[in-house]
Amino acid sequence: MAALMGFSRAIDALSEAIGRWTSWLVLLAVLICAGNAVIRYSLHSSSNAWLELQWYLFAAIFLLGAGYTLKRDEHVRIDVVTGRFPERAQVWIDVGGLCLFLLPISVVILWFATPYAWDAFVSGEKSGNAGGLVRWPAKFLIVGGFVLLILQALSELIKRIAYLRGHLPASAFRRAGHEPAADAGRGSNDLQP
Repeated sequence: MAALMGFSRAIDALSEAIGRWTSWLVLLAVLICAGNAVIRYSLHSSSNAWLELQWYLFAAIFLLGAGYTLKRDEHVRIDVVTGRFPERAQVWIDVGGLCLFLLPISVVILWFATPYAWDAFVSGEKSGNAGGLVRWPAKFLIVGGFVLLILQALSELIKRIAYLRGHLPASAFRRAGHEPAADAGRGSNDLQP
């Protein structure tokens, strides 16, 4: 279990680093969007490349930030229902969701996205818009995003199995506020061995 926990900590560190880096893309996207709007309305000029760059940045934020969001337990949950269950039952629901839904669908998307991105790269696919950008970097964001999401899902699965085996407190993977009332205030987002 120690080796798996080390693997989980490494994935968590990777997700944190990429998540923090990706958060700067939000600022860049806002600046590009604002600059493009100012130029369009003041100089009556625009560029499809700038518009497409905004779309690519949004894709990067969304796809590269998915693993970080999962690690931080900030994804959409159905706490109205599961919040009434004991902590152990909630963890079993998480394990089921990871194994039956998140991991399989992520692997399927990765399976189909990889040749899709590769074909775009090999063909040098470009935007059909005048002055548009090449498309393959955006398509490789799908591959990268789902690789990171799969890795983080494996990390979350490891942590939940460690909890079920008594090696880890739930506070190591539960965001404060997602814990049952009996455990409230115990939590920390940091993974402790």
